[in-house]
Amino acid sequence: MTDSPAEGAPADTHRPLYIIAQDIRNNWPKPHFAAFPYIYAMRSLNQITEPYGLDSGTSVVAYFLSNASTWRGPEARRIKQELRDILKGQGYE
Repeated sequence: MTDSPAEGAPADTHRPLYIIAQDIRNNWPKPHFAAFPYIYAMRSLNQITEPYGLDSGTSVVAYFLSNASTWRGPEARRIKQELRDILKGQGYE
C-alpha cells in the first residue's frame, strides 16, 4: 500500500496539479533547471486531462518526472509516486 492519494483513483479525481506543484516547490527549493519549466506548467493545471498550451497535462507530468531524477528524499519519493499513479490512471505506463 502506498501513501499516494491518487492510487486507484480515476484520473479526474486526483489532487490538483497546482497543489502538487506547490508541494514540489516547498520541498525542492533549487529544482534542476530541466525540471523547472514543468513545475511552472503544473502550477497552471488542475487536472492531468487539461492542456497546457500545445502540450497535454499528461506530457507535462511525464516530462517533469523524467527531469526530476536529482530530487531525492522521502517527500520526493512520495510526490513522484503520486504523479506516477496519476499517469497510470491515464493509461500512461
